[in-house]
Amino acid sequence: MKSCLIVDDSKVIRMVARKILHEMSFSTEEAEDGLVALEACKRAMPDAVLLDWNMPVMNGIDFLRELRRLPGGDHPVVVFCTTENDIEHIQEAITAGANEYIMKPFDSEILQAKFSQVGLL
Repeated sequence: MKSCLIVDDSKVIRMVARKILHEMSFSTEEAEDGLVALEACKRAMPDAVLLDWNMPVMNGIDFLRELRRLPGGDHPVVVFCTTENDIEHIQEAITAGANEYIMKPFDSEILQAKFSQVGLL
């Protein structure tokens, strides 16, 4: 079973994402900010990361840069899931190592499509 780390400061978003990912046969772990997510990745590197941008303590872009520096940190497929939709944010995310970018709100269809595009399904 593939694993996905859900990183979002919204408990509701994490709950919705968890439900969809479980339906897609992923095991999930959750983190409420980038620092908690980084510690989770150091313990066990996930196959995928569903990542919010705006979070307290450590935001998504800083987490992504740190993740890619970790041993094995190039492995997870990172899908940004955020309200930031301008071209500057998207380019910054891709440059930092994001594989895909989706907008909130999202649904099962959108997640399945993006995870298929990056070879996770």
